[in-house]
Amino acid sequence: MARASSIKDVANRAGVSIGTVSNVLNGKRAVHPELQKRVREAVAALGYEPDRAASRLRGRSARVVAVLVPDLTNPFFASLIASIEASVRRDGYDIIVGTSNSSVAEEGARLSTLLAWRPDGVVVVPCEDAFPAAALIRRAGVPHVIVDRVSELFEADAVTVDNVAAGAASARHVIDLGHRNVAVAASTLALRNIRERLAGIEGVFRARDLRPPNPVEVGLDLEVATERLATFLGEAGRPSAFIALTNFATLGVLSALRRDGLGVPTDVSVVGFDDYVWMRAVSPPLTAIRQPVEEMGRSAWDRLRSRIEGSRDPFTQVKLDCDLVLRGSTAAPASPLGADRAA
Repeated sequence: MARASSIKDVANRAGVSIGTVSNVLNGKRAVHPELQKRVREAVAALGYEPDRAASRLRGRSARVVAVLVPDLTNPFFASLIASIEASVRRDGYDIIVGTSNSSVAEEGARLSTLLAWRPDGVVVVPCEDAFPAAALIRRAGVPHVIVDRVSELFEADAVTVDNVAAGAASARHVIDLGHRNVAVAASTLALRNIRERLAGIEGVFRARDLRPPNPVEVGLDLEVATERLATFLGEAGRPSAFIALTNFATLGVLSALRRDGLGVPTDVSVVGFDDYVWMRAVSPPLTAIRQPVEEMGRSAWDRLRSRIEGSRDPFTQVKLDCDLVLRGSTAAPASPLGADRAA
């Protein structure tokens, strides 16, 4: 296997000192433009990659923040990373990202890898409530913030949304339209944030003296969600409205309804969760619960930065409000079937 190029190789090829190469790459001292050009051409020709971890060991701050999420194919997590990245870069930090693939074992392995970079701080969206990998962060003594999936099982700074209020807003909307035969598509009730959204829905139904809807756990994969919802529709019959508790569950609902030839909202009203461009582009555009993803990213970085800077304040949990965005996917039930679940 070919030896990786070193900073000395770059210096020799560019005909400059190692110190000049270092100054060009870290930007700490001004370097003549001609020398900068020679150094950058040598870096490109040799494929040189600075060893950030070694740099940290030599006492220089790499100003790196690590982010670990369950899945990059989920647009919510991708949007959250983009928000965090924009915030940390404004303050002169870089970002490295890892994914757990919704696996506890991979979560621990990926976190160990990220911590080997000796980041200044870590932002984590755990793949489950227990989050056993939290012990790795504590042992490393690295400032950290938990986002979105915030458990009561451990203490840390956290940023989440008011999931109960979000669920309640969706329930009030469909009930006020006249729906009583309502189904809920949940990813998994093993996650606290999903249980809270369901609790908000159930609370509104009970307050209105209505029987709460039974949730359908559809999993974390679109194809699985579609199959489970199609089975539900075949066995339980058609509801007059669906409330989906995640963006993948929303896609699963739309896919299952289309498979059965059911129209939205002519046959079934749909309230989605999260709010992305595709939700506005489909016909009809989707009524949806919008999470404040950009604010979540900013808040996570604000809290983490204060810890990096030495704050010893008590742990805090930031809980942000969601918005219900009304569009064309919800309407009054087309027939009395929508009221057949009244208590």
